[in-house]
Amino acid sequence: MGLQLESVKGRGYKIPDNFELLDSDQISVALNDATTNQLNGLHIYQSIDSTNKAAHQLIDEQAMSASGSVVLSEYQTMGRGRRGKNWVSPFAANLYLSMVWDFDQGASALQGLSLAIGVAVSRALKQLNIDGVRLKWPNDIYIENKKLGGILLEMVGDPAGQCTVIIGIGINHAMPEQSGEHIDQQWTDLATASSEAISRNQLAAYIINHCFDVLRDYQQRGFAYYQQEWQAIDAFQGSPAVVSTVNQSTSGKAIGVDEHGALKLRLANGDIKTFIGGELSLRLMKDIKER
Repeated sequence: MGLQLESVKGRGYKIPDNFELLDSDQISVALNDATTNQLNGLHIYQSIDSTNKAAHQLIDEQAMSASGSVVLSEYQTMGRGRRGKNWVSPFAANLYLSMVWDFDQGASALQGLSLAIGVAVSRALKQLNIDGVRLKWPNDIYIENKKLGGILLEMVGDPAGQCTVIIGIGINHAMPEQSGEHIDQQWTDLATASSEAISRNQLAAYIINHCFDVLRDYQQRGFAYYQQEWQAIDAFQGSPAVVSTVNQSTSGKAIGVDEHGALKLRLANGDIKTFIGGELSLRLMKDIKER
């Protein structure tokens, strides 16, 4: 399960001093009034396949809407990232969280939502005095060019009408080195990024607060309301980059996003090409050359 133990000379082994289990009471007391009023259940598991899948089950099982439900787990046996990648999920080391939210205007009104959720997560980390947080299009959280976390959105229902979105968020809190060896890119965690100990329960509460704040008004505001805030912490702003699909790659300079959350790439001939969602991969040119 990836739980790291520490050796104590002459006494055996113990769990690390920073070990902390998720606690619904501690999370609930740190939620603001607006979030508490819209919270539709805080579900905490010891071990599940993935929090997004558990959120799916809530939608299927509840006779009434599951909107406003939050799922957390200490451990994921089948955690998933974007493009089907495995999400390394050691026990009680990081934050694995999913939220459920109903929308009534269809998928077209939700363009850029993953970027707006990234803004919400950055606000939560700022509230915890974490410096240097950057966002990589479309759904990664970075510190010092290393991945701290990611966001995975899944839609249920009618893409043209009323639908439900599951928002999955993973944040590296105190990743054991042994577990980190299974990650295929440079990574960091909050234990490394912060000089102060950060409670996972407080982290969960702050992320829920800020995400609910974004979700409440997103249909009316759209991504344009968050565009400048996102671009101010764009990890790739002004850098040579490559956008890849299964069939082709396009290189240019990353110049931010438009009002819908589409990535803008300035090509060598000066033209600007935009990319929105889908199975796309964005990487810095230097990272590709180093490989």
